[in-house]
Amino acid sequence: MNNSVVFFEIPAVDFERAVKFYETIFNSTLPVCKCEKEKMAFFTGKNQHIGAISSAPGFEPSPSGVLIHFDCRSIENTLRLVTVNGGRTIISKTKIEAEGRGYFAVFADTEGNHIGLYEKE
Repeated sequence: MNNSVVFFEIPAVDFERAVKFYETIFNSTLPVCKCEKEKMAFFTGKNQHIGAISSAPGFEPSPSGVLIHFDCRSIENTLRLVTVNGGRTIISKTKIEAEGRGYFAVFADTEGNHIGLYEKE
């Protein structure tokens, strides 16, 4: 079995607010697809969609759901943007105890989901 992540979805109640939040903190544009009652804004990597912000009936944000981690250049800068844009820090930048593994942090987005950040050493 291959252990790679193939796709993830971050639930949103206020879709436009969530899209604006992620576009701002990651300084990117997320392509949007709206199909009947479902809306998705896609994160891309290596010319493919790797995940999405999703809004659909019954798909609710949760601080205790799946925790995904995004790679970022500067956890401090990203957490500053999180706070300025309506999110909050749950776990500040923390060194991963295994040598050479870098740092992580966790924030709550505008929808209440807990999301991780990862920074290489």
